[in-house]
Amino acid sequence: MLRLPRLRYLRPSSAADAAAQTADLGGRAMLVAGGTDLFPKLKRRQFEPDTLVGLGHLAELRGVRGDPTTGVELGALVTLAEAAAHPMLRAAYPGYAEAAGQVSSPPLRNAGTIGGNLCVDTRCNYYDMTYEWRRAIGFCMKKDGDVCLVAPGSPRCWAISSSDTAPMVIALGATVVLAGPEGERELPAAALYRDDGIEYLTKRPWEVVTSLRLPPAGGIRSAYVKLRRRGSIDFPIAGVAAALRMDRGIVAEARIVMSGVGSHPVAASAADAFLVGKRLEPDVVAAVAELAAKPAKPLDNADLNHFWRKRMVRVLVEEALRQAAVRTPD
Repeated sequence: MLRLPRLRYLRPSSAADAAAQTADLGGRAMLVAGGTDLFPKLKRRQFEPDTLVGLGHLAELRGVRGDPTTGVELGALVTLAEAAAHPMLRAAYPGYAEAAGQVSSPPLRNAGTIGGNLCVDTRCNYYDMTYEWRRAIGFCMKKDGDVCLVAPGSPRCWAISSSDTAPMVIALGATVVLAGPEGERELPAAALYRDDGIEYLTKRPWEVVTSLRLPPAGGIRSAYVKLRRRGSIDFPIAGVAAALRMDRGIVAEARIVMSGVGSHPVAASAADAFLVGKRLEPDVVAAVAELAAKPAKPLDNADLNHFWRKRMVRVLVEEALRQAAVRTPD
């Protein structure tokens, strides 16, 4: 049985206090909310802090505020289950509710938070193993080693982004609010990520995600489609978020963003540009799927064959577009 190491637990008075305490302790401390990804990794010694700074008791990080006409703000501690079931989100931002509802399993969605899923660690078959397993193969670049075992000749780590909600909030044009010792700052959700399997977030380690801000729905139609071996538990081996704005059957605006096919959520910018001004005819959808699949780079670091996953990206893009197109904007 894997056990948690001995840890000190701090209970800050606010998000700003949590950021200050974490910053003071440097690399010795980590923030924790739901802990659904953090605790297993602590047991596997993938992270080795001596202190956890808790967020779960902070009322300021809870609640859903606003409305689709002016924009909606979700506290970072809103659980994935709450987001998936929220009537306003399901009606006005169905793609986001779908993405939240497809994370892991029902028990973990009851504990996992929307802020935590945005910051979930990158994954890899060579990294997400016990300490003893990783030691037996000589470790990998992401933790304790100096070679990426997926691409040994590469100077970087290729662990993949596996958040279900991140591509959807990027497609919707959402922003995140971060609290640090010096105050708050807001940035586009897309700017939260960098293309690096190790340093995959641009936020500082001590900054606290306090909320997610969804822009006015404004006629946006959205959908999220996920590929995984089982219907529950599993991380995405490919996921596609699509957000469309239609004008009398013609696409006026489009954003397609993918998960599980790179070290950050991968935007299909060329496909977006191609789609604008066109009707979603079968040949157009097929061409968009082909363009969207080009920047997707599945490697042999997740479940199932990576060549097959690359082909399936096209199928997922087509399905996400079809689902988004038939939805009536709230």
